[in-house]
Amino acid sequence: MNEQQHGTTRQHSNVTVIGLGPMGQAMTRTLLAAGHPVTVWNRTAGRADGVVADGAVLVPTPREAVEASDLVILSLTDYQAMYDILDSATASLADRTLVNLSSDTPDRSREAASWASAHGATFLTGGVMVPAPMVGTDAAHVYYSGPTEAMESHRPTLALLGAPKYLGVDPGLAQMMYQAQLTVFLTTLSALMHATAMLGTAGMTAKEALPELLSSADSIGAILRAGEATPGTALDAGEHPGGLSTVTMMGATSDHIVETSTSLGLDPALPLAVQAHYRRAIDNGHGSDNWTRIIDSIRKPH
Repeated sequence: MNEQQHGTTRQHSNVTVIGLGPMGQAMTRTLLAAGHPVTVWNRTAGRADGVVADGAVLVPTPREAVEASDLVILSLTDYQAMYDILDSATASLADRTLVNLSSDTPDRSREAASWASAHGATFLTGGVMVPAPMVGTDAAHVYYSGPTEAMESHRPTLALLGAPKYLGVDPGLAQMMYQAQLTVFLTTLSALMHATAMLGTAGMTAKEALPELLSSADSIGAILRAGEATPGTALDAGEHPGGLSTVTMMGATSDHIVETSTSLGLDPALPLAVQAHYRRAIDNGHGSDNWTRIIDSIRKPH
């Protein structure tokens, strides 16, 4: 039963949420606040106490959780956890839509879609791009991929969690986007900590350093957008004009960062990785190209 609009009366379908970490709890509360009956299951039942107090219904088995709703949302550590939990409920999966918002690899998402299909279920992959406290807010968005019909059927309900960004039918694509976004996020976090440690050796506190470093991080998007009307157009065309920032120039900067970090006794792993990108591009004869040329050796490292 899907959410339907009849004049000013909205019929709210039951939704099941499996996995009650901070994200699962936030999603459950968001759905409850919107008027959906929510059935929950968690391996550690005590984690459900808060959402049960808010109106969710805790059931004792995964099978009962699956059977309670046409739409089953999974918020777990990884995809293996889905198999561990639902292997005892496969007979109940037929005609359900599983929306897995757990993190894993694109290939495992595709394998999971095949597994779900073999049991008569429809599978949507999702990637939530905000932390738990922001679920259900205007700032939240979630990437999805999988069957279009399932996406559109459940879009009104899923939109409560965050603006849905549907990427297409490939069940691995939403997970690919999620991992790509986290690549930027986690690398930036490591860079911020490395830079904070660097400034700390000169006596600057994190309280003093981070506002300056965050300003730099904030400016990166604006700088890249200013380079061309639609960022990525030149990359797609295989063009790397070196008028403003060349591989050689950026590579020299990466050398200085490695030297400084080493002299300060800091872990050089991150700056060495960045340096390697530029050195390979220079070794391949692309020193006068734009820094974007480093993508070649990232695509084909050998």
